Amino acid sequence: MFAGIIRHGTLVTVIALIVAILGTAAALRIPVQMIPDLEVRTVTVETSWPGATPQDIEKDILIEQERFLRNVPNLSRMTSTASSGAAEIELEFPFGVNITETLIQINNALSQVPDYPRNVDEPRIVAASFSSNAFMYFRVATLEGNPRELDIELMRDFIEDRVRPRMESVPGVSEVTVGGGADRQMQIIVDESALAQRGLSLVDLRNAIVARNQDISGGEIDSGKRRYLLRTVGRFDDVESLEQLVVRRQGDSVVRLGEVARVQQGHSRIRELSFINGQRVIGLQVRRESGSNVIDIKRAMMDEVAAINQEVLEPAGMTLGLTADDARYVEASVANVWTNLGIGAAFATLVMFLFLRSSRATFAGVVGIPLCAIAAFIGLLITGRTINVISLAGIAFAIGMTVDNSIVVLENIERHRRLGLDRFESALKGVREVWPAVLASTTTTILVFLPILFIEEEAGQLYSDVAIAISAAILASMLVAITIIPTLCARLDFGRRGVTTDEYGNETSGRWSGAAMGAVRWLVNGTVRRLLVMAATVGFSLWVIFVLTPPAEYLPEGEEPKTFAAMSAPPGYNLQEMEAIARQVEDYFLPHVNADGQAYAAGETGVPPMAYLNMQVTPTRIRIIAETLNPRHIEALMDEITRFYEQFPGMRAFAAKGSIISSNDGGTRSINLDISGPDLVSVYGAANAAYQRAEEIFDNPRIQSQPSTLSLAQPLIQIMPDWDRAAELGLGAEGIGFTVASLTEGSYVDDFFLDDEKIDIYVYGSEGRNPSLDSLPDVMVHTPQGATLPLSSLATIEETVDTSTVRRVDGRRTVTLNVIPPEDVPLEAGVERVRTELLQFMRDSGALPANVNVDISGASDQLNATREALTGNFIIAIAIVYLLLVAIFAHWGFPLLIMTAIPLGVAGGIVGLALMNLVGGLLPMIGLQPLRQPFDMITMLGFLILMGTVVNNPILVVDQARQNLRQKGVTVVQAVTAAVQTRLRPIAMTTLTTICGLSPLVFLPGEGTELYRGVGAIVLFGLLGAAIVTVTFLPSLTIFVLGWRERWSRSREV
Repeated sequence: MFAGIIRHGTLVTVIALIVAILGTAAALRIPVQMIPDLEVRTVTVETSWPGATPQDIEKDILIEQERFLRNVPNLSRMTSTASSGAAEIELEFPFGVNITETLIQINNALSQVPDYPRNVDEPRIVAASFSSNAFMYFRVATLEGNPRELDIELMRDFIEDRVRPRMESVPGVSEVTVGGGADRQMQIIVDESALAQRGLSLVDLRNAIVARNQDISGGEIDSGKRRYLLRTVGRFDDVESLEQLVVRRQGDSVVRLGEVARVQQGHSRIRELSFINGQRVIGLQVRRESGSNVIDIKRAMMDEVAAINQEVLEPAGMTLGLTADDARYVEASVANVWTNLGIGAAFATLVMFLFLRSSRATFAGVVGIPLCAIAAFIGLLITGRTINVISLAGIAFAIGMTVDNSIVVLENIERHRRLGLDRFESALKGVREVWPAVLASTTTTILVFLPILFIEEEAGQLYSDVAIAISAAILASMLVAITIIPTLCARLDFGRRGVTTDEYGNETSGRWSGAAMGAVRWLVNGTVRRLLVMAATVGFSLWVIFVLTPPAEYLPEGEEPKTFAAMSAPPGYNLQEMEAIARQVEDYFLPHVNADGQAYAAGETGVPPMAYLNMQVTPTRIRIIAETLNPRHIEALMDEITRFYEQFPGMRAFAAKGSIISSNDGGTRSINLDISGPDLVSVYGAANAAYQRAEEIFDNPRIQSQPSTLSLAQPLIQIMPDWDRAAELGLGAEGIGFTVASLTEGSYVDDFFLDDEKIDIYVYGSEGRNPSLDSLPDVMVHTPQGATLPLSSLATIEETVDTSTVRRVDGRRTVTLNVIPPEDVPLEAGVERVRTELLQFMRDSGALPANVNVDISGASDQLNATREALTGNFIIAIAIVYLLLVAIFAHWGFPLLIMTAIPLGVAGGIVGLALMNLVGGLLPMIGLQPLRQPFDMITMLGFLILMGTVVNNPILVVDQARQNLRQKGVTVVQAVTAAVQTRLRPIAMTTLTTICGLSPLVFLPGEGTELYRGVGAIVLFGLLGAAIVTVTFLPSLTIFVLGWRERWSRSREV
């Protein structure tokens, strides 16, 4: 077979070029994004009930929905939240669940809810993973100077109708959400005196509107040859039709709506304000479809935005602009990997040239690098993956490995040339001798990734892209090594002269090789020295694994220079008060937007220069999204925002960096304490105690609570009707409640269709929204008998307090504390500290009542689940490698010698990680940013890669030793020493090329490097350690085992 391949060089070249062309075309068609698409396993049910209190939402919506949703199959956790006017239920499912079937089951469960109160919107079901978070942020503002004197908050409907649909039409966009502003309403402003004069109540008015405002289908009617559809039209279609509504007929006289009320188009209460760099705006967030190309979406979106501005907004006095986007970070991260990939390939090429000292031989060795990279892209395309930082890092990891097989074949061919064979014979014999070893090393490298298919957690989904990229590249490298390399070698003269060799064809003229082999011979020729080397290697490796292995993290957060900071207000604050506070925040930070940075550099201010300041204000919190001009200043900005927030009495502050893997609240490092109990007083008391204790045991932790306020201090007005008096007057709970709501906040009546858009019809009193609290007892209530009485004569008005938000986990009222330890405290260590120093302390001190239960969840749960999955799959990978080697060597013992490289390589990787963090901690001493590489689940992937790669060099040595032992008169020591000498150059070349290929990924900083730096460090130092033990520990162990086997065989013969 090999002879035919070598003779048909033209055919081999044509096939290689076809693969290169197809692979390049494939690479151009693969979507580009930041990280792989993560599996959706969280579904959110959102239900809106404008004006409703959290207590009513809990009873009338959450409890009813939970009753049916808890029966959805595979549900692992149900978290419900009731806030003013909104209900939200988050359903979590285990990894691997079929989300399409789950959505159907959730919809079926919600359809069983018997009934909702009036004005409750249809529940909205949303399923999305963190990889589909908003990635572009826009804002609509008035033109400079506001020439049309627009109130931007009242333009929300215009933006919803004219701007959002065009943005959502951009290919790849799944959804555009609009934040801020007020929704359009059809408002009925009642004249209470006119209503009373005609003996009408607000309930009468509502009933008349509802009775008329409906279209009724009448089926079909046939007439001759025609078939007609029958329909009774009753819905209102304009303001005039509403005004002409007959509310009551008394004899020949009628009372129309326009006689007792004024009908107008208006807007709902403004509940959220948005500011960009101090200007009031309406914000828009863009989410993408799964598998879409982030870069292409941004380009198309910016073109569409320019068209929207020219055709729609600027004529109306507004403009649409980009505030921030993650696409820039994606572009920079992907470009960074491409750069590192190119540098690594150049370094690998230089190393090969220094060893081979022939440009032709070097060309033959590195010709496979672009072909293997292209093959990786083909693998990604075939498996439906994307080009992202993770998959590109996998290709970059493979660059150094792809030349390994080529080096082994090339070096063996050159060795046969030195023995005097011609080009064709040396190429043929060289590839025939080593192709089993090449096949073994390639197969082990690929098959160790097989267990990744069984890891369903997020880490496994991230691993799979690396596994596909590396496997495709390594498989291609084997094909290149056994086809293209010998074909080229049979046609190229490497031009090397004057090289001295031994009887095996090994080069002896090199200084470094001679010195290295001298050290190896000295080591293996002494029994005591061999035993000392084995004992020292094993002892050191065990010490490293059990002592130096750091506590684990879950997943990296990413180092995007963007912060999401929130200030949670005490209960009872209104929007006007929060806006006043927001203006103070704005006055402090706004001068530093696009500042030159001199004041910060001089220490005159703690606020670094910022790119923008985005604020969202609600009655319960102020949220800042900001980005620093210098990415290294993001931590300083977070600290300064937190410090400034906490100056306001009763405020609680929380800041986190933007994450590319989880929600922007430190989700991959969050230790969640779920505190539940029978009553909120004890639950809030325990939560506050835990909050304070967490601040004591950690140095400057980031803590937020859900709900944000841990007190029953939300002011609440309760109207307690005198039911005997109400019954006497013919009033029910609905009549009193509807009247009070109408004359204060306004009451929903029905829907109104305006130009195919459904808007709400609301009834208001003549004073409009929110009359003074003092005037509430004087609100006039109309009775069915036509009387008008003040509310104080029908009910007692009580002022009390309650919670501003109700939160439930699995049907129990629960408070969740999200505790994020400082950066220098790993998640695993943080969890242990919470268990021993927080929870146990609270139990011992009595701060945790017996009836209050505390569970630890969040990233710590995912860490444990992922680590268990990894441990089991690591064992499977080791078993696969061993059985594969047994099959290749047809021997049960030799593979065990090879497998000893795995734990020794793992120890090398751990040492490398420790050295990186040691050196990274010293960098500030020379004016550089500190570098910390956590031991997260992505970093642990390096051990899986090592399992398939550290055995490659031992395979060469053990295989060559077996061949040498077949020669008569060769002792075990001679066979092993000759095997090391024969394979020393390939070992050195493959190790150094791989290390040089990985070095840019490990040591060069930049966007996105935090995702793969740890993997690269583990692989780089693991391979370096494995190479050292391959020429020290492995020869000693091989001589020991084979010598013992030889002595045992002789004793049996005797």
